[in-house]
Amino acid sequence: MKHGKKYLEALKQVDKTELLTFVEAATLVKKVAFAKFNETVEMSLNLSLKKSQSVRDTVVLPHQFSVEKRILVFAKGDKAQEALDAGATFVGDADLVEKIRGGWMDFDVAVATPDMMKDVGRLGPILGRRGLMPNPKTQTVTFDIKGALEELKKGRVEFRSDKTGVVHLAVGKVSMDAEKIAENAHVVLNEVVRKKPSDAKGDFLKSISLSSTMGPGVMVSVKEN
Repeated sequence: MKHGKKYLEALKQVDKTELLTFVEAATLVKKVAFAKFNETVEMSLNLSLKKSQSVRDTVVLPHQFSVEKRILVFAKGDKAQEALDAGATFVGDADLVEKIRGGWMDFDVAVATPDMMKDVGRLGPILGRRGLMPNPKTQTVTFDIKGALEELKKGRVEFRSDKTGVVHLAVGKVSMDAEKIAENAHVVLNEVVRKKPSDAKGDFLKSISLSSTMGPGVMVSVKEN
């Protein structure tokens, strides 16, 4: 992959052999960020996982940085009203299922009551591909619609390991204080470690890095945990 001049200049300021604390890494990521927009700070956790293992859950970050999510709720009757009262952006049942099957996707997260999953399940190929399928593991299939929406509005986000055993998650913006980015990163790290499969062997954490959207990765000591 060919990188531009600004990236190469930023890379010169990063020592790939040096393992930093989260605060030090966040400070360096902010320093070398060069894009004209407010770049996202992303954390990558390289985990030691077998092909049959995965790590997945949700976490509420202490310091928010994203725009308010457009929340869609699949629900009927009283639960639909509960969703509206709790501030859902879109609420419906069969009508929303058909709308999405027709190509409409103007929402950021989907929540469903358990009794709606038979209908919502038909959207598996559409929502699953985009990571939007409601799932009990991420508390997005629940009868506690009010509680779920409160958590999502606080900034609850999902993390999951990919096929190579890496968890990628946004933990801030370069405009934020390094300390706040570091606190978000610590919370994510602790949750990921807490979800370590019981049969995982050896060192679970291989490596940790922080980077901005356009910038180079900065390595973090795994002893931060």
